[in-house]
Amino acid sequence: MIQITNTNQKNIRLNSNQRNFSGDALSEIAFPLGGIGTGTISLGGRGNLRDFEIFNHPDKGNNFAFTFFALRGKTVSSKPFARILEGAVPPPYRSGFGESPTHLIGVPRFAHADFKAEYPTAQITLTDPGLPVSASLIAWNPFIPLNVPDSALPAALFEWTITNEGNEAIEISLAASLSNPLTAEGATPKPQSGSLNSERSGKGTRGVFLTHPGAVADAPETGTLALTTSHEDVDIVPHWFRGAWFDKSHLFWDQFAEDGRVEANGESPAPVDGDTASIVLHATIPAHGSVTLPVSITWLFPRMKNPWRDGDEAPAVLETYAGARHADAWAVAEYVNDHLPRLRAETDKWRTALFSSTLPETVLEAISSQASIIRTPTCLLLADGRFFGWEGCSDKGGCCKGSCTHVWNYEQSLAFLFPELERTMRQTEFLHNTRESGNMGFRTNLPPGSSLSGQKPCADGQMGTIIQVYRDWQLSGDDAFLREVWPGVKRALEYAWTMTTDAAAGNDCLWDPDKDGLMEGEQHNTYDIEFFGPNPLCSVMYLGALKACEEIARHLGETAKAAEYRAVYESGQAKIDAELWNGEYFIQKVHVIPEIRLREDLKTPSASSCGPSCACGPADGKSPALESANAHPKYQHGTGCLSDQLLGQWASHVAGLGYVIDPAHAREAIKAVYRYNFRSPLADHANVQRVYAFGDEAGLLVCSWPKGGREVLPLPYSDEVWTGMEYQVAGHLIYEGAIDEGLAIVDAVAARYSGNNRNPWNQVECGHHYARAMASWSVKLALDGFSYSVPNQAIGFAPKVASEMYRTFWSIGTGWGTFEHDRTKGVVKLTVLHGTLTLRTLAAGSLGDGAITASHSGQPIQAKVSDGIVTLASPAAIKAGETLEIRATSL
Repeated sequence: MIQITNTNQKNIRLNSNQRNFSGDALSEIAFPLGGIGTGTISLGGRGNLRDFEIFNHPDKGNNFAFTFFALRGKTVSSKPFARILEGAVPPPYRSGFGESPTHLIGVPRFAHADFKAEYPTAQITLTDPGLPVSASLIAWNPFIPLNVPDSALPAALFEWTITNEGNEAIEISLAASLSNPLTAEGATPKPQSGSLNSERSGKGTRGVFLTHPGAVADAPETGTLALTTSHEDVDIVPHWFRGAWFDKSHLFWDQFAEDGRVEANGESPAPVDGDTASIVLHATIPAHGSVTLPVSITWLFPRMKNPWRDGDEAPAVLETYAGARHADAWAVAEYVNDHLPRLRAETDKWRTALFSSTLPETVLEAISSQASIIRTPTCLLLADGRFFGWEGCSDKGGCCKGSCTHVWNYEQSLAFLFPELERTMRQTEFLHNTRESGNMGFRTNLPPGSSLSGQKPCADGQMGTIIQVYRDWQLSGDDAFLREVWPGVKRALEYAWTMTTDAAAGNDCLWDPDKDGLMEGEQHNTYDIEFFGPNPLCSVMYLGALKACEEIARHLGETAKAAEYRAVYESGQAKIDAELWNGEYFIQKVHVIPEIRLREDLKTPSASSCGPSCACGPADGKSPALESANAHPKYQHGTGCLSDQLLGQWASHVAGLGYVIDPAHAREAIKAVYRYNFRSPLADHANVQRVYAFGDEAGLLVCSWPKGGREVLPLPYSDEVWTGMEYQVAGHLIYEGAIDEGLAIVDAVAARYSGNNRNPWNQVECGHHYARAMASWSVKLALDGFSYSVPNQAIGFAPKVASEMYRTFWSIGTGWGTFEHDRTKGVVKLTVLHGTLTLRTLAAGSLGDGAITASHSGQPIQAKVSDGIVTLASPAAIKAGETLEIRATSL
């Protein structure tokens, strides 16, 4: 044994005020560990590994047998002890055959576990009054905004710190065990031997490489795993004893508990499927000392079945981004080990910057926990760097295909953290999925351009993507991107005017044929139905798209187009007030359906494309809209108060377009949404639809009818509570100054996802890890009063929460860092931690109009301030590690 008093690596500790989970609150926690497009392994609240979703598809409940961490220890004067490094297994115990022996449920564990997380890092602390040690786990995966390659590593990293609480030195052994899940699916003839675990070492990486020699080389199921460490004093055990009954478990545990050593032997000399490998790390800890022991699990499945294939001409198998960059799981392990100090430092830099913010704890949890969706099986990242997403995940498959525009409209996390990937979604939408007519397929097939969705166009989704183009351009300053997608953007916008009554051409939805700026015809939307007649959801989104196109056209020198879009925008802005404003909020003016709308396709539910595992869409198989011609259509919201009525205004605020409707009406309407739709508690609310909140919980309803007029068959989903919609409304409330109301919604979501009832890192809607919940990032943007324009070299902060010290994290397409405003000293600091920020103007409203001094990394620069906007005499290129400081000299 070698004696170690400490380690050379910096130990990570989570020191923020984020909530701690213990006891019953551990039961539902599953913290995802993995890279963008790689799938994840989840860390349970007790320290258990669960939900191995690493095979390029969702796989809830796939818990590998005999896969865990264990600790053995002994002092000179005491008997040895051995524990699985998990908290106690809680009830219920339901199996009629006893609890599964494959997870060694009957082996002792620690008495108490505490869980805390600052995504992408989780911390578990294990204690037991009967033991001379405590154990703390830091589990993480590299997450570095703007750095896609290092944020797309198929790896889960574990750092166990064992602390000697006693007065004697203690010898410890830490075992990490992993079963080989690999098969030879599709191989003919069937291989004679099973999966293979091989001992390997090199470049400071030691461990076991898991393969299957009989696997078909180019099959999507074929891949590799590795269980490794950089610790020097380690025993490598390629496989446990191969025998019958409980032989392998008996021998592993008895040997490990006795002296911390495990032998690899068995009755069967040939590898068998499911062989379990272990690495056993050894150390001696002095009295009251500690040691940190690192373990990594890496994986690589370089190919995936094409999940959105339409027709035989499209490839059946696609190459993943990770597969194009790494040879196998061992290569991933070596890469991580070679670059570990940098990966840890840059990940910790992002995490610390975010969680040192003065934002409320529930907001920090909301924005960080839902950013994890980017790295769950909801999201796909292909070899060429293009990003795609399901709406969410069923237990064993994706749910609702095709980067659905009317759901991904809400997402903001990817756009601000990895804008390079976000822009690939716009390229898919406007270069591949927008027809010459302007009709956009709102669900993509793979690869893009292989075929187009045959569904009716989606009004809110199509207009929303145009607002997103403007946002993505402002975030990146990428004129080449803007010019590339602009022809498709124009076609998509003008499609609202150019539709005909030709049903065969698919152009007969008649959104705005009179070009008056108000959508009137058949408008498919995010509720998986069609609105008929002017409504705020689609019309306000349309106004945002018109304003975005006006701004882009003006930038590109197309002044006539800009004027045309402006005229339609101004008309629509006036008409929505005149026709849809009821004095408190915006309503729908329902149109009856004329004879021309009676088409065969209306007899088929419009949500049918979501797939067989989807829980959305009509259940009766009848028409989604009508029973007869010239009839009042089903499923309209009419006089109801729709929570999404100002979705387009929210999206325009986020994008930097400002108000697209009357500001006073925007403020009144969003407050009415809160007043009528936020219920605390929901105990008296009757909901026969899908249930995401109920009883004593609080939540925001999709729609209510405070003034009457609810249909006998109301808008589908109207009685439900969606976290993505809640975050959108919360962010918008804060934009409009209703801060307490916005935070009340965020707090309600946190209470519903408290670990004992639901998993905070898996907020569901139509599936797990639902993309709409990434609207949470807008809550932070609103609280910060964040503004940005890379083309104009401008950034701004107008915090909504008054405090003596305001600190927050910011991220745009060229860099990220922190912003601090010390009001007592009149000092503003803008620090770049990654990338570069080229800046000409900084908006910090509270600086007013007084005298200032400015410095860039300690060097004085010339600047002036007017109405809170600091203008530098010449643009400053602020690089990583540099700070721009503005000091008010009049204080």
